[in-house]
Amino acid sequence: MNKQEQVMMNFRDLFNKLVWINKSKMESSLKGYKPSEVHCIEFIEKNVDSNVTKLAESLYMTKGAISKLTKKLIEKGLIEDYQKANNKKEVFFRLTEQGRTIYDIHEKLHTEFQERDESVFNHVTEEQYDKMLNFIEVYSKHLDTEINKQGLDLTK
Repeated sequence: MNKQEQVMMNFRDLFNKLVWINKSKMESSLKGYKPSEVHCIEFIEKNVDSNVTKLAESLYMTKGAISKLTKKLIEKGLIEDYQKANNKKEVFFRLTEQGRTIYDIHEKLHTEFQERDESVFNHVTEEQYDKMLNFIEVYSKHLDTEINKQGLDLTK
């Protein structure tokens, strides 16, 4: 196995371990909510004037899937839609108090997981962080280019 294959295999393995170790705590703390719902709530809270297009791009889902998801979140009382006085065409979303509660639970879990893993990250140097972030940025841009070449539009 060459180094590229090792890196890709280790990225997948690392991601799968993170999901596995966090899964039971996430599921029990956010019982009744799917990961896509929680991630949608998180995006809406962190991004002013979230709309279907922005959500679709961020969550790598189709606009149709986001429309269904936001409709379900509205029905559950977690988000509400609104329009701006100067733009009656576009619909935006914001959290309700109940949605903010779900967001807060999710953020506390992320903080807990971050604290659990702090012993590893305390030993990473700025130079190592810079190299890792640079690699991720270069690879991400490459994948964006490939997505465009293939004509993949994630928001359809």
